[in-house]
Amino acid sequence: MVSRTDYMRGSVPRIRPPLDPGFYPLILQMQALELSVRPEISAEKITIALRRNSGQISHYSLRIPPRSREPDPATFFCIERTVKFLLWSRGAFEVTLSGPRWIADRLSAIYCESGKRAFDAQMMERIYGHPLEIRHAPTVEELPPPNEESSPLGGHLDGCRIGFDLGASDYKLASMLEGKVLFHAEIPWNPKDQSDPSYHFAEISSGLKLAASKLPRVDAIGGSAAGVYVDNQVKVASLFRSVPAQAFEARVRPMFLRLAEQWRVPFTVVNDGEVTALAGGLSIGSGSLLGIALGSSQAAGYLDRKGRITGWLNEL
Repeated sequence: MVSRTDYMRGSVPRIRPPLDPGFYPLILQMQALELSVRPEISAEKITIALRRNSGQISHYSLRIPPRSREPDPATFFCIERTVKFLLWSRGAFEVTLSGPRWIADRLSAIYCESGKRAFDAQMMERIYGHPLEIRHAPTVEELPPPNEESSPLGGHLDGCRIGFDLGASDYKLASMLEGKVLFHAEIPWNPKDQSDPSYHFAEISSGLKLAASKLPRVDAIGGSAAGVYVDNQVKVASLFRSVPAQAFEARVRPMFLRLAEQWRVPFTVVNDGEVTALAGGLSIGSGSLLGIALGSSQAAGYLDRKGRITGWLNEL
C-alpha cells in the first residue's frame, strides 16, 4: 500500500514543462490517490452531494485512505480539487459531504467570502441566488438523495418556430415551417460595449420580429448564447459585460422572461454549448454526446443517453 504521506510523490510528471516547471497535472495526483486505496485495503468512501436549481442534486463518490479522521494535506488537496471541479462542471449552491467532519470544516473555511476560493463561492451565489454552503453528513444515508433531471429540448420540427443565437459580433436568426427553413440571417451588433440594456433588448426584439414576419404564426422560440442561463434567466454573460451591476440585476437577468411574456409562446434560452450538443445529437441520431461551440469564446454541453441536455453548469 502507498502511504498517505508518500503517495503524492507519484504525481510528479516525467516531463517538466519548461515554462511552468512547478506544474503538477491533477490527473496524476488523483491516480496516486487511487493507488493508495486499492481494493485489498479498507478504504474510506466519501460521497459529495451537490444541490442546484429546481431541486436537482448530483452525487459523486471517491475513496480516500483509511484512518483519515485527522487532516491530511495530500488527501485534502485531491478532495478540494474534486469539489472545485464539480462546482464548475455540475454547479451547486449547497455541497454536502459524508465522511470525516474535518473535510467539510476545511472546505467551509476556504469556500467563503474571506477564503482562498472566495471567487468560486461568489460565482455560485451569483448563478444560483443562494450563498454557497458546505455541509457535513455523518453517513451516506443522511445525504439528500440524487435527483438529476435532464431536459427534452430540441428535435421539435412541427409548426412555426424561430431559432436565434446571440454571438459577440453578430446574432443569427432562422424561421422554420414544418421542419423547413424559410429564412435565416446573420445581423451584426456590438453588445459587449453597450452599457444600456435597452440596446440588447431592442436588438433581440427587432430580430425576433423580423423572423416572425416570415411565418404565418409563431408557435415556439428557442435561443442560445454564450454564458450561464438558469431557468431562462441571464446569470453570467460576456454579452452584457459593460452593463452596471444594478442594471444587470434589474433589466438583464429577467430579459428573456420579459420577451417570453411578450410573445406568449414556449420560449427557452440555454448555453450555446448545450445547443451544439443538441444539434450534434440530431445530426447523428445518438445521445451520450459532447458538444463544443467555438466562437468568440468556447462553450461545451452534454447529452445524456436519452439525448437530453443535463442541466449541469458546464463552465469548466
